[in-house]
Amino acid sequence: MANKALFTSGGRSKHAVPATNTVNRAGGVAYTLSDKEALAQYAATCMFGQTYYASGSEQLDEVLVLANKVDAEFLAKIAIYSRKNALLKDVPALLVAVLATRDTNLFKQVFPKVIDNARMVRNFVQIMRSGKVGRKSLGSASKRAVQAWFAKQTDDQLFRGSVGNDPSMGDVLKLVHPKPETKAREALYAYIMGKEYDAAQL
Repeated sequence: MANKALFTSGGRSKHAVPATNTVNRAGGVAYTLSDKEALAQYAATCMFGQTYYASGSEQLDEVLVLANKVDAEFLAKIAIYSRKNALLKDVPALLVAVLATRDTNLFKQVFPKVIDNARMVRNFVQIMRSGKVGRKSLGSASKRAVQAWFAKQTDDQLFRGSVGNDPSMGDVLKLVHPKPETKAREALYAYIMGKEYDAAQL
């Protein structure tokens, strides 16, 4: 038989579950989260889609508020976690965009860890240009980060990643103007942007 001194239904022990202190969107009792806890929850689960209790717009507004309340170092860490562990796309791109407006040094370190493929580059550029993080231009640090991403890709990777719109990879190229290091890369950039190119170099 279990120890009655430990396992009893009478009274309230010091290890009892604390009382709830708020109400969730569904109207059920819940616990208030700190800003960091709430942002971490979004970073692990949110895809900015319509849910039963919250619209994508409402979720975006909440994430932006929380992202601007936490310190830049935590923001950097949670952006990496959201991408590498939670395998999300829009939230980590948004957090990196916020970081670009707050801490340039941390942004430079985090960008290549989070913006790790063509889709993520397009997401990041779209978010920056939307004005949701406080400006509609990339800024010099963001532009250099995207240029560096292009420089690290192989021609094959860029070709396969050139599918998609709003913005297209051609739009991104026109925006950041990466310098082609080879004739083949120069021809590929022109092809992706819909300009005249030397087919023999592709």
